[in-house]
Amino acid sequence: MEERKAKGETVKGSAGKDLISNLPDALISQMLLYLPTKEAVRTSVLSNRWKSLWLLIPEFDLASTEFSDYTASFVCFMDRLLGFCRLEKSCLHKLKLSVRKDGNDQVCVTRWIDFVATPNLKHLDVEFVGPVKRECLEVMPLSLYVCETLLYLRLHRVLLDNFKSVSLTRLKTLHLEENEYANEAGPELLISSCPVLEDLSIVRRPDDNAKVLRVNSQTLTSLSIEVGGRDDEDDEGFDEDNSVVLIDAPRLKYLNFEDEVSHSKIISNSGSLTKVNIVGDFSLWEDKLQMRKFFTSISGVKDMKLSWRAFEVIDTIMPLPQFCNLSCLEAELYSASMEDLPTYLESFPNLKSLTLDVLYCTMREEVRLSLVPQCLLSSLEFVEIKGIFWGAPTKMEVVARYFAENAVVLKKLVLRCGGSVLVQDSISRDLFALLKRSTTCQIILC
Repeated sequence: MEERKAKGETVKGSAGKDLISNLPDALISQMLLYLPTKEAVRTSVLSNRWKSLWLLIPEFDLASTEFSDYTASFVCFMDRLLGFCRLEKSCLHKLKLSVRKDGNDQVCVTRWIDFVATPNLKHLDVEFVGPVKRECLEVMPLSLYVCETLLYLRLHRVLLDNFKSVSLTRLKTLHLEENEYANEAGPELLISSCPVLEDLSIVRRPDDNAKVLRVNSQTLTSLSIEVGGRDDEDDEGFDEDNSVVLIDAPRLKYLNFEDEVSHSKIISNSGSLTKVNIVGDFSLWEDKLQMRKFFTSISGVKDMKLSWRAFEVIDTIMPLPQFCNLSCLEAELYSASMEDLPTYLESFPNLKSLTLDVLYCTMREEVRLSLVPQCLLSSLEFVEIKGIFWGAPTKMEVVARYFAENAVVLKKLVLRCGGSVLVQDSISRDLFALLKRSTTCQIILC
């Protein structure tokens, strides 16, 4: 019976009666919510009773690629659906549209969004998949910016044209991905006009017309900024030198920064930060003072992840500010920078967990690690070292010995060593010979 329900088939009692069809429309529409939209629509062929029941569903997840033709099939379906919603005054709460079209297809999504942006809409997800030329981007209607019931909004590869009024009083989650804006004032106004916004994700295009990205929010707790795709034909006139990111979010707790384009990144009022992921290419910055200000602005963080690009620039601005609250650090670094590791660790006096992803471990020269930072003497409990070693395993052995012999409270040392079998066997043999400062330390080779 359960299997038949999942397929949308009717269930009959012992007397041959259709029990489900006798249920109220509202209850059946709630049952159809548990089916994928495509399967829910297929229930219309069961009987006259079921012909229009799927149209009462308050949530739809639709992709144009599931239709045989964009104009004749997908557009007609959407027009029929919204036409029914207009006649029956249905409560459409959630709509997800995934659209693939070319330059010859109709501009329909704009008017569809204009129609559904009513006081009933709570969740809207609109994405255009595949390559979309700039002249073919669909414009979001003005009604979207004043849809006061929206809780969640995701826009992918659309145009946010000129708008002067924003009233998204209940919006908590906003994802802006590879969109284009009339000017840089657009995203700033949109973000700052959401009084309860908590989760913001921005995937930028270098050619999005927002050279200065300002994130100003008194309620934001989670922020992710990345740089997405880039079309060569859209790059004319783009000035990377003036690309800036400004963040003013006093309640921000999580920051993901994967921006290798902006020449300046400034964070103010970020005292609540607890977790940071930095992937940006800080080598673009010519002003070392700005680099230091950036790292100082996140010095209160508790959990931090740094790419090799971000970690590489640390050497140019030493000494770093003290990250006294940092307990967990994950970082990529080149094997050539390994000797500087103890100096870097002096900036993290209370570090408890350290994960190192060592890149290009092919050098055979000896590594000398003599300085013992405060965290090894008092707080470091877990160390994981990852790397692929195709040459002699000298550096892995030296680093493992350094932590084993100097970390007073170390509980676990994990070595994830890829490479030749001979290298792995050599490291495995040497592990048994390590002298451990901490009697409770467990050494694991993966």
